Amino acid sequence: MHFARLDMLMWLWAVMALGLLLAWGYNRRQKFMRCFAQEQLVSEIAAGFCPKKAKQKNTLLILAAFFAVLALIRPQWGFRWQEVKRQGIDIMIVIDTSKSMLAQDVKPNRLERTKFAVQDLLKKLGGDRIGLIAFAGSSFLICPLTVDYGGFLISLNDLSVDIIPRGGTDIEEALTRAISGHDDVSSKHKAIIVITDGDNLEGNPIAAAEKAKEKGIKVYTVGIGSAEGELIQMRGPSGEIFFLKDSAGNFVKSRLNEGLLKQIALITSGIYVKASGSQFGLDLIYERELSSFEKREITAKMEKKYYERFQFPLGIAVILLVFETCMSRRKKLESS
Repeated sequence: MHFARLDMLMWLWAVMALGLLLAWGYNRRQKFMRCFAQEQLVSEIAAGFCPKKAKQKNTLLILAAFFAVLALIRPQWGFRWQEVKRQGIDIMIVIDTSKSMLAQDVKPNRLERTKFAVQDLLKKLGGDRIGLIAFAGSSFLICPLTVDYGGFLISLNDLSVDIIPRGGTDIEEALTRAISGHDDVSSKHKAIIVITDGDNLEGNPIAAAEKAKEKGIKVYTVGIGSAEGELIQMRGPSGEIFFLKDSAGNFVKSRLNEGLLKQIALITSGIYVKASGSQFGLDLIYERELSSFEKREITAKMEKKYYERFQFPLGIAVILLVFETCMSRRKKLESS
């Protein structure tokens, strides 16, 4: 047996409360009659009242409530195989994992805040495929396009600034890899989301954006950081904290390059969003843009479909209520 709505079990507390209330009402009635009426008068008043039937009516009412709750949790048994088709779009998430993403102008730092935002985006997806690319001085396909959100989440949580050995920031290579990560089917359902501070140190991101435009793939950019810049806080092997310096011994300050990110989005007819503490931007991109994309059939598989059996406990509950309604609390009149 399988239950579709186990969350409805909480209504059993209401059934228990009903039972306690009925018991309290019955006992209070009996106590009231004993306290405020003479014994002979009580006997006359209660002559037609049958305590046994009163208890039976209460029992029927409680049982009816119990079976009603049983119907709510939707018992199921027996099943059939049914083909289920999923429709959705393809979203490739491209995340900057260079050391500049350790800057703390966004709390707890740029990279961790990005991971939290992507986790929130996952909750909105219903059948869409999602993939993950990490990049610094080079790029790597961490997770190919998939509907296995659990597997994607594991890959996302494993991201760190050490995942790409080569330092630097090469947005062109990351975009090129994201484009190749999509299949060659119609581009109407494809999107790339790049999350970075935009501090590109090598390559030509504009050329990669032009390639995406040629293939009809929209690129959305999320800028994370501040124009004023932030020092990059690092942690040593012994746990000591220090700030990153360049080869000349100067502190490295990472600044947000909004101009480049806006240009990339503009070329491909995407949009640019600046991440903030209250609004990261992924929700806005999904709701304003991606949710209106043309969807295609992504997967078709056979799934078990259980037969609903809630009708049985519901029918029992109705029958019990009918009996309870028809049953009198009074004794049968004796024939003279």
